[in-house]
Amino acid sequence: MKRLGLLLLLLGLGVCPVIADYSENQADISNIISAFKTQNTDSGKIVRVGIGNQSFSNYLWEQVSIYGTGEYEIYNNKTYITTFDSNNEVNVKMVGKIFVLTDSEDNVIAKVSGPIIFKTDYGFIGIKDLKRAGKDAVYRGQVELICPKEGYFHIVNSINVEEYLKGVVPNEMPVHFGLEALKAQAVAARNYVLSPRVKANSNYDVVDSVASQVYFGANTEKDLSNKAVEQTKGIVAIYDWDLILALYSSTAGGYTENYENAFSDPKTKAFPSKPKPYLTGVPDYEDFGILNNEEDAEKFYTSKPKSFDNKSSYYRWEREWTQEELQNEVQNHIAAQSAAGFVHPVVNKGEIIDKITGLKVIRRGVSGKIMQMEIRTESGNYIVEKELVIRRLFTVAGKALPSANFVIKEERDDDGNLTKIKIYGGGYGHGVGMSQYGAGYMATHLNKSYEDILNHYYKDIILSTEPVTITPNPAKNQISQSFYTKSGNGILVVDNKSRLDYVDLIINGIYEAVKLNKNERINRIDLSQYLQNGLNTVTFKYPSYTNTIGGLRLYIEIAGQNDNSNR
Repeated sequence: MKRLGLLLLLLGLGVCPVIADYSENQADISNIISAFKTQNTDSGKIVRVGIGNQSFSNYLWEQVSIYGTGEYEIYNNKTYITTFDSNNEVNVKMVGKIFVLTDSEDNVIAKVSGPIIFKTDYGFIGIKDLKRAGKDAVYRGQVELICPKEGYFHIVNSINVEEYLKGVVPNEMPVHFGLEALKAQAVAARNYVLSPRVKANSNYDVVDSVASQVYFGANTEKDLSNKAVEQTKGIVAIYDWDLILALYSSTAGGYTENYENAFSDPKTKAFPSKPKPYLTGVPDYEDFGILNNEEDAEKFYTSKPKSFDNKSSYYRWEREWTQEELQNEVQNHIAAQSAAGFVHPVVNKGEIIDKITGLKVIRRGVSGKIMQMEIRTESGNYIVEKELVIRRLFTVAGKALPSANFVIKEERDDDGNLTKIKIYGGGYGHGVGMSQYGAGYMATHLNKSYEDILNHYYKDIILSTEPVTITPNPAKNQISQSFYTKSGNGILVVDNKSRLDYVDLIINGIYEAVKLNKNERINRIDLSQYLQNGLNTVTFKYPSYTNTIGGLRLYIEIAGQNDNSNR
């Protein structure tokens, strides 16, 4: 019996053999491969998206009409109801907690408790009279109607993550920003949806608006953005074995900000929050110094230095108020912003603040973003902190400021009374992480790759497959990942805390028992000889020929080695 056959026999007997070189046994590989019955696969990950009304103001529906662009099936949970062709739509309304389904001639199809599931193998599922980006709202995957309370239901699009991203990327970033910028956006969006989070609702993970990521469905997909998703398939950005919080905004204004200087702690609500090492502020060019003082911030935001963001209409902007206008705007919004806990002392609803006599910046972040400022009035002062609160408080005609990156100029009369406030600002959005306009400029004007873009905006990251853990538990002892690499290079990174000798792999159909160094915690194994340019599939399997009970954490670094690859 050949040595590989002996290995198979020993595996079946649970004996721990000495592992040999299997290169002479390629004829027996199919036997090993067939033994890998994959129980988990990243390519099958599903995201559940709550679909809102036309204005995204409501996610509870009372009635809806559903159709298919091709033949489609209808189920009551797992029970088949009927099949319709594309010429027929189904009207759905709630009577108490019962779904009533009727056809276009008002004939009752079914009265059931749901959830109602619409799915098709011949096109998309559409929601009648709902528009996204001016087009009919149609969706890949399946559409589910779920009743959360009497008289109402949620519409949920249950869809594969990679297909979901095709409806996100062109709606979060203009396609003319170029393929590499779109790839960077695809990775950031993938990180967002795969990261652990509190679900938007018990019936869905995320929503289809800016409250999560903008997702407009299949009719808004573009060829180039689809290509960006496909050519980054399975790729995420990680730091210290965890998916990063890949924040992004429209325009940073030439300088991004530290996470802690823009956001409060999501649990304690403390501001500033705890830092995230990979979300540190970076200038577009190294000759920009730190802007956390008034002199440097003023010089930066009252000029237009060279920047990756200079193609954005929000690269630089100005706003102004008379004293009366400022008074009205602040008065209209201060109670609502005070309720969030970032205005001191608290201003209650209906409470009138005294005449504003001036504004003073108390603290800035590295990009010059205002973290804390003081509103001075004739009877006392108010401290306002956190960039979103500042933007929503100092409005123009009720519209929030584009960013909190601005400097203040006051005009006073001969008696020293405030008459006008003018501000000079830059950027649009929170300014933390990737600047989308900056990514577009780097791709189209500087010929930067998506790896270059991501490594500029997110510090010390690794681009890899999503880290996974395999254990001896039969339900968790193997997992498959599909991923794209344009170079055919990849490094298997293993956290060998359990001190195993081997891990079993199938790499693009080739079986390998990969030897591990159990005396080193982190193992790095070059897989480039097994990988191909384009799409790859790897199955990791916990070795059955060991008595060790601990798990193995692993991922494949796909962007090549870098200075931080030992993280």
